[in-house]
Amino acid sequence: MTAPGPSRVPVSILDRANSLAGSTEAEALNAVVDRAQRSERLGFRRFWVAEHHGVPGIAGSTPTVLMAVLAARTQSIRIGSGGVMLPNHQPLVVAEQAATLEALFPGRIDLGVGRSLGFTPAVRQALRTGEDAARDFPGDLAELTGFLRGEASFTARPRDDAATPLFVLASRQGLTTAARAGLAVVVGGPSLFQRDGHAAHPGLDHYREQFRPSSWYSEPYVIASANVAVADSREAARRLLLPESWALARSRSQGEFRALADVDDVVARLHGEGSTGRDRQRVTETLERSVHGTSREVRAGVED
Repeated sequence: MTAPGPSRVPVSILDRANSLAGSTEAEALNAVVDRAQRSERLGFRRFWVAEHHGVPGIAGSTPTVLMAVLAARTQSIRIGSGGVMLPNHQPLVVAEQAATLEALFPGRIDLGVGRSLGFTPAVRQALRTGEDAARDFPGDLAELTGFLRGEASFTARPRDDAATPLFVLASRQGLTTAARAGLAVVVGGPSLFQRDGHAAHPGLDHYREQFRPSSWYSEPYVIASANVAVADSREAARRLLLPESWALARSRSQGEFRALADVDDVVARLHGEGSTGRDRQRVTETLERSVHGTSREVRAGVED
């Protein structure tokens, strides 16, 4: 992990709490705490954690619980969720959790929310969410903002007097919902890199045009999310990305995201009988959608 250095673009970290092959999930979670502390020392602005359920290669399932630990173990860096998946939770409970964190760690909490469902039918059933739960996202978001602003039929406690910053992890539909609610957005994924590898999300112009000022934001606010790796050379940075790129490729062919393998093991599989041409193509595509290289190259890529 490298210090971001002076930049016109604020730099933050989203940590999915990936598990490593041969390590325990407890070790994976404690490593997240270590990375948050190091991120603070290096001057990163935010450190966010994600929500995934029943994924063998990811230990992070309860972002608000992990956020409490991270906030307690750091001093100043903003701690947030990237994000809490609203279809899995009652909006009241999410509002209460966010307001509790903000009360205990004032001025340091971000609440990012999304609309993704569990990856498998078994997970969705365990979470009591149906296939159509994501369609209720605009209503869930409106209910959440009502509780946070104190505009619901009753007052959620503790009250969110500090107006915890709220972000929407957005697809095209989510961008419209966020714009109408006057909220910030986080965009990423394949659609972020559309023009010769440069960031060009197709829905951002629409988001800015449709944005309605709110008590949270007076103007549109966008965070771009991408896989980034910095090393002494471009090839060394590419090697840092290979384990997760391989896990993503295999998850698409096998339906399961597994713990990250050692990079030398991944290289051996990519050049041996442990992979298919489609696997290798998917790894290449994932790497092409990342920003990696030396610190100078990455800074130029991030600010582009």
